[in-house]
Amino acid sequence: MGPSGSGKSTLMNILGLLDTPTSGKYFMDNKDVSDLSDDQLADIRRNKIGFVFQTFNLLPRTSVLRNISLPLIYLGVPKEEREKKAKEALKMVGLGEEYIYHKSNQLSGGQMQRVAIARALVNNPKIIFADEPTGNLDSKSGQIILETFQKLNDDYNRTIILITHEKFIAEHADRIIYILDGNITEDINHERRRLISKKENYK
Repeated sequence: MGPSGSGKSTLMNILGLLDTPTSGKYFMDNKDVSDLSDDQLADIRRNKIGFVFQTFNLLPRTSVLRNISLPLIYLGVPKEEREKKAKEALKMVGLGEEYIYHKSNQLSGGQMQRVAIARALVNNPKIIFADEPTGNLDSKSGQIILETFQKLNDDYNRTIILITHEKFIAEHADRIIYILDGNITEDINHERRRLISKKENYK
C-alpha cells in the first residue's frame, strides 16, 4: 500500500518477474530468480503466476470462454482441455456457465474483472498479482471483487498480492506492507476485514 508514485507497481513488476532488480537478490520458492534468463522467467510466470490489472485487458468482441482460454491457446493446449479449465476458472470466481458465450463488452465492469481474474487462474498459478483491481469499479462491484479474492485465498489456497493506495482495500489483507518513495516503511500482520464467511457461496 502507498500513494501514487511510491513504487508499488515497480515492486509488483519485480515480484511478478516482469522486471529484474538492479541490485540485491529475489528468492521465489527458495530459489534465487534474480539472474535467470528471459526464457526461464517466462516459464516461471507461465506456471506459478497470474496477473490482474485495473483495466481488465479483455478482447472486447471475443467470448468470455475464449478470453479466459487465451493463455492456454498460446501454450497449444487442446481445445477440449482448455475449455474445461476455462469453465473451472469461471466457476472459481462465481460466474456460471451461462456467461461463457457472452462477449466481454456485454458484461458489467465487475463481471469483466471477474473474467480477468478467471483468465489469471486458468493456468492454476500459486500467486495472483493484482494491480489496483477495483480502481475502475463502483463500490458495489469493487466489493464483489474483494469477495472473490477472499474466496480464492480461503477456499483455493491462492496467495493474493494486491497493490492499492486505499486503506479500506488494504484492510482486507492479512498482511499490509506500506511503501513510500521506493522504500518499505512498515510491514505488519493484520486481522483482515472479512466480507464473507469461509465456504459461503456466492449469491
